[in-house]
Amino acid sequence: MTADLKPSPRERLLEAAATLTYLQGVGVGVEALCKAAGVSKRSMYQLFESKDELLAVSLQERAPVFMAPLLPGADDGRSPRERILYVFEQVQAQAVMPDYRGCPYLAVQVELKDPDHPASRVASRIKQELVKFFRTEAEQGGASDPELLARQLTLVFDGACARAGIRADSLDGLVGPIVITLLDVAGVR
Repeated sequence: MTADLKPSPRERLLEAAATLTYLQGVGVGVEALCKAAGVSKRSMYQLFESKDELLAVSLQERAPVFMAPLLPGADDGRSPRERILYVFEQVQAQAVMPDYRGCPYLAVQVELKDPDHPASRVASRIKQELVKFFRTEAEQGGASDPELLARQLTLVFDGACARAGIRADSLDGLVGPIVITLLDVAGVR
């Protein structure tokens, strides 16, 4: 017989920070975070130096949860072109979900506007992982300029996430043709 393990106060705070900042933005207050986590402010400040640190740690620890469904498996047998397209198929699939608010890492960077904020630095590192994925796939697919293509794909990714996240547009019929055109021009197989 196994007892259900209740998440620790730290885990509950990290989850609350991830959820509330994604749904409400980085301006969510400490009181709301503590209430959602069922943790006192005193406990929060014993676990984290500040709300900024809590947000940064939450973003770092949630990165695998964000990236796993977005990226194809390491050796899934797809061509580099198919692997890149897979990412955009996932964005399109996620964008129709009622609670979709776009890329949490882009949102943090846009909201904070301070590249030196601890959460902005984490968000930037995570976003660079996506750029690295695109660059690696572009290189393996024979792109004429893998670095430029990776930057272009990231721009499309961020734009698609932002537009869908604010419900300004549906991604149906928009993202796929743009990405295919970029891949064709770059010569990616």
